[in-house]
Amino acid sequence: MEFYQVISGRRTCRAFLPKQVEADVLERILSAGLSAPSNDHLRQWEFVVLRRQEEKENALQFVKNFVENHPANPAVTEGNSPRKKMYDYAMPRQYSMLMDSDCVILPFFKAAPGVLHPQAVNSLNSFAAVWCCIENILLAATAEGLGCSLRIPVGEEGANVARLMGAPKDYLLPCYLGIGYPAPEEEKLEQVEPQVAERIHFGRW
Repeated sequence: MEFYQVISGRRTCRAFLPKQVEADVLERILSAGLSAPSNDHLRQWEFVVLRRQEEKENALQFVKNFVENHPANPAVTEGNSPRKKMYDYAMPRQYSMLMDSDCVILPFFKAAPGVLHPQAVNSLNSFAAVWCCIENILLAATAEGLGCSLRIPVGEEGANVARLMGAPKDYLLPCYLGIGYPAPEEEKLEQVEPQVAERIHFGRW
């Protein structure tokens, strides 16, 4: 797939086919993640890959609890905007879009001291770097013809999952990733398409 096609084709997938992602494809995708630029060139990233139903249920129990008990956000429940349509579609699928994927990837990064309360110029370097790794994974998966779902942990979810997975205390979970073959019949919702010329400001805003 041509590079800019990959860029334009990368989107969140919330419905998957019951089809297995081959081991060599998964390895290529994670290798692309490990090729991302890294703070201090350390690439202190580790991946927990969950493929069995019981493994996913165990790790995603906190997501399930959130979905079942989270009230609607009043800021996006009015009107008929693209944002509301996406919210109405996406929120009930926060759990199923991960459970229904062929594999859930939990990317962990070694966090610099104070990463959640940045004070120094380099405090956020490890956090920024892991997101370069994650985006590489998402783009590589798209290039392989796969779909991806992504959820950012809420509250204590990340710490709880890290503990369940046996991650070292200085490793944090920035997101959950679901990887699998996309269901072709999944609804494609309206997107806001910004015009690049309207977003570029030369010299000053």
